[in-house]
Amino acid sequence: MEIKAGQPPPYTSALDCAKKIVAKEGPLGLYRGMVAPLLGVTPMYALCFLGYGIGKDIFFKEDTRTNLTGENLFRIALAGATSGIFTTPILAPLERLKCLLQIQNANPDPNAQKFKGPIDLGRHIVRTEGAQALFRGYMATNLRDSLASMAYFSTYEYLKFNLLPADVNRSTAATVALTLICGGFAGIMNWVPAIPVDTLKSRLQTAPAGKYPHGIRSVAAEIYAQEGARAIFTFYRGVGPVFLRAFPANAACFLGYETTKKLLSPPQSE
Repeated sequence: MEIKAGQPPPYTSALDCAKKIVAKEGPLGLYRGMVAPLLGVTPMYALCFLGYGIGKDIFFKEDTRTNLTGENLFRIALAGATSGIFTTPILAPLERLKCLLQIQNANPDPNAQKFKGPIDLGRHIVRTEGAQALFRGYMATNLRDSLASMAYFSTYEYLKFNLLPADVNRSTAATVALTLICGGFAGIMNWVPAIPVDTLKSRLQTAPAGKYPHGIRSVAAEIYAQEGARAIFTFYRGVGPVFLRAFPANAACFLGYETTKKLLSPPQSE
């Protein structure tokens, strides 16, 4: 969503945004730009947990999981940050395609080129700007995902340590419910540090080439110059819908992760 200085935002809330999109584009307009992230979500999560596993091998000590001190919680966060190295190569170009598709109908120029989907847009970018242009905002995406994963995995491990200690036997239903709670809150905390960076990244990825010579630093400077102290509200605009989506999505993600891990683990000898 592009906001110009001196002009009110085009939407007053998430609900107002949804109503206007449905009125203008129909219900399918709510899903514009979703093909790109959907194509990447499965390999992205696979690489995310792979990266976390490699990070655990690097940063964990023998007692990291069993003695959750401040130091060990930080080790978990560092392991989580490692996952961003693995997910960014997939997410950076897909995020740029998604952002451009989501704002194309906001262009008031009736003669502006409209793209049918991510493949059509991707071909246009490669043809007119070169393949490297698909990766504009790469470092911003990596920063967002590394910060997010630090909060994501450390929150999950902290809640799991306190709610699901290994020495306490619980029913399957209780274990499932508590795993969903741990995963859901991890999903919310994932976005707390990520949303400001995501806002900067999205503006960078949808801007004309060369507008922000210093990347997200230039974007942040522009926002602060335009809005002053109120810039914090710009950084966290739309946080409510993000949190509402994050809880069930990540609750299901971690339940699937724990279930798969249990199924693939070798049976313990009696």
